[in-house]
Amino acid sequence: MNRIAKLKPVPPAPVVMAMVFGGLIAITLGLSACPGEHTATVETVTVGMESTAVNSLIYIAADRKYFSANGLEVVIKDYASGLAAVNGMLNSEVDASTAAEFVVVGKALAGESLRALASIDKFRHIYLVCRRDRGINNFSDLKAKKIGVPLKTAAEFYLGRFLELHGMTIHQVALINIAPLQAVEALANGSVDAVIAWQPGVKAIEDRLGNGIVKWRAQSGQEAYCVLVSRESWAKKNPERMKRFLESLAQAEGYLVRHPDEARAIVQRRARYNDADMAAIWTAHQVSLSLDQSLILAMEDEARWMIKNSLTRNEDTPDFLDYIHADALAAVKPGAVNIIR
Repeated sequence: MNRIAKLKPVPPAPVVMAMVFGGLIAITLGLSACPGEHTATVETVTVGMESTAVNSLIYIAADRKYFSANGLEVVIKDYASGLAAVNGMLNSEVDASTAAEFVVVGKALAGESLRALASIDKFRHIYLVCRRDRGINNFSDLKAKKIGVPLKTAAEFYLGRFLELHGMTIHQVALINIAPLQAVEALANGSVDAVIAWQPGVKAIEDRLGNGIVKWRAQSGQEAYCVLVSRESWAKKNPERMKRFLESLAQAEGYLVRHPDEARAIVQRRARYNDADMAAIWTAHQVSLSLDQSLILAMEDEARWMIKNSLTRNEDTPDFLDYIHADALAAVKPGAVNIIR
C-alpha cells in the first residue's frame, strides 16, 4: 500500500474538489440516461373526458405511470359526454379533451378553432333501444315516436343515418335531448319511447325491462372514432408537451398488446365497470393510436349529413385536413399516420 501511495501522490485540494465535482456530474448524467425516466421540467396537462372505455389508453397510461415517466402531471376532469368535454376545452377549462369525431365536425362547421391530435379508439357500440309496449316492433313503428338522444353528438348522427337506411328521416321522429347517463332511467320510466344508448347502459336497460325491449345496432357497420383534441393555439404553443402525452399513450398501447388481461383490468377498475359490463363492452373497441384517411372520410360524410339536415348554417364541407395536427403523432409513432395530403 505504501509503494502505491508513493507512485500516486495525493493531488492538491483544488484538484480533489474538481475530481469529486466531475464525478457527481457523471453520476447525474448517468442517472438521467436511465430508461423510463424524464428529467425535464414536469409540466401539467388537463384532460376532459367521459368515463368510458373509449379512453382506455389514457386510463392505462395513468395507472402505469407513463405520464409521470415522460415528465407530465396529467389531471383528468370527468364530463357527462364528449361534447361537454370539448365545450369545456373551448372554454379553457382543460387543455385537451376526447370525443367522437362527430363533435369535431360540428365544431369545425361552427367555425371553432380546434385540432384533432390522434384517434385513440375505434368503436361500434351504439344501439337504438325501444319499448315494445309503445308499439315498436319494426323499423316503421318509429315514426312520430319520442327518441332520447344526446343532441349534437355522434349518437344523433348514427340515429339519423339508421333512420335513413330504413326509409325515414330524423325529422319524422321527436328528438328529446337526453344525456348519456340519463338514458336508462328515461326509457325505464317511460318519458321516451326509445333511446340511443351504449354499454353499460344497454345492459342496464335489459336488466330492468327484460323482454319488453327491442334493440338494433345503430351504427350500421360504420366505425366511430374517439379523438384527442385541443385548441389550435394550445397545439401550436405546446408541441413538446403533446409529444410526451402521445408517447405515454403509445407506451400504454404497447402494454395493452403485451399484457391484455392486466390492461383490461385497469380499464375496468378506472371506469368502474362490473364483470358483466366489461364483458359486454370490451369487444366493441379497437384501442390504438392512429390518424387514418378513414377518419377524414367519416368526418366528410358527417358534415354532408349535417348540412343536408339543416343542423348547421354552414353550406360547405370544411377541408378537415386543416383540423388535423399530425406532427406530434408522426414524431412518436410514424406508422400510425396514414392521411393523404
